[in-house]
Amino acid sequence: MKRIKVNASCAYNILIENNLLDSVGKYCREALGSPCRLCVVTDDNVSPLYLSRVTDSLSAHGFDTIPFVIPHGEASKSTETLVSLLEFMAEHRITRSDAVVALGGGVVGDLSGFASAVYLRGISFIQIPTTLLAAVDSSVGGKTAVDLRAGKNLAGAFHQPALVLCDPLTLDTLTSEIFSDGCAEVIKYAVINDREFFEFLKGGIRENIEEVIARCVENKARVVEGDEFDRGSRQLLNLGHTVGHAIELCSHLSISHGSAVAMGMVIVMRAAVSLGICPEKDLSMLLDMLRAEGLPTDCSFTSKELADAALTDKKRMGDTISLVVPFGIGDSRLYPIPVEDLVDFMEKGMSI
Repeated sequence: MKRIKVNASCAYNILIENNLLDSVGKYCREALGSPCRLCVVTDDNVSPLYLSRVTDSLSAHGFDTIPFVIPHGEASKSTETLVSLLEFMAEHRITRSDAVVALGGGVVGDLSGFASAVYLRGISFIQIPTTLLAAVDSSVGGKTAVDLRAGKNLAGAFHQPALVLCDPLTLDTLTSEIFSDGCAEVIKYAVINDREFFEFLKGGIRENIEEVIARCVENKARVVEGDEFDRGSRQLLNLGHTVGHAIELCSHLSISHGSAVAMGMVIVMRAAVSLGICPEKDLSMLLDMLRAEGLPTDCSFTSKELADAALTDKKRMGDTISLVVPFGIGDSRLYPIPVEDLVDFMEKGMSI
């Protein structure tokens, strides 16, 4: 078993091991201290695969489980679903000594985490990611949110989990498209600050999945420990995301998060090459790796459409927006630009 500790405001462990789902009850008991009632949030794709396995393990260790199943997909990461979950928790008299368990991908984890952050002004929650994207990124670090009509993740809270349990065998049931979505986040870590990891990834992500998950989680844990509330270096983890969220918004969420992040990374690196601050060979390496993992590298929206959509992004501060720009693979930096220059920057990112 790989065990990684995150020393945030609330310290917690991330456990990675095959067949870990069968031991969920044991580790939840260790993390929470005593049996309690658990609201287990999942979606209608994950429920038939893993819900009974998880609740059986929890029940065997004295927990009383109350499942809440949502429709799969980004549309469920909404204020409407959030309120439904909060009402459900209240109707079932979940108390401050109880907890929420998020069993699923990023949508389930973000929604569950935000609900646990605001219900009774905060109760414990546990992440059990079942997608690659959630395992390497969204389940770690305590960012929770739902989407608003104006954009992604505009309502949320920082709320660290009490425990993260990752069973890599759950990734075997993913479609190739959903697995590729997670690969975009894996590649992101390498491009931000770990060129050695980028070279390692050339051996294949799926072929080295346990090591890949562990290295991404270790990377994120270090960043979170240094900047838990996203005021400085943690913003580097948004590589590809400002443009990616704009692509998702322009597509009315028909383009998946991972695909949008892949396109976003390419656009900012192409712009960096055009500006003469990034070697073109590094762009070629990124394109090759994204394509090898089944990810798109071209965007059909115009630079103005993307710039307009990006103006609602959380990284905007008044008349300036901070992008994360690669100066090379393993060397990404915060790059503030005036809002009026955003269209031109996007255009540079789509013209090479």
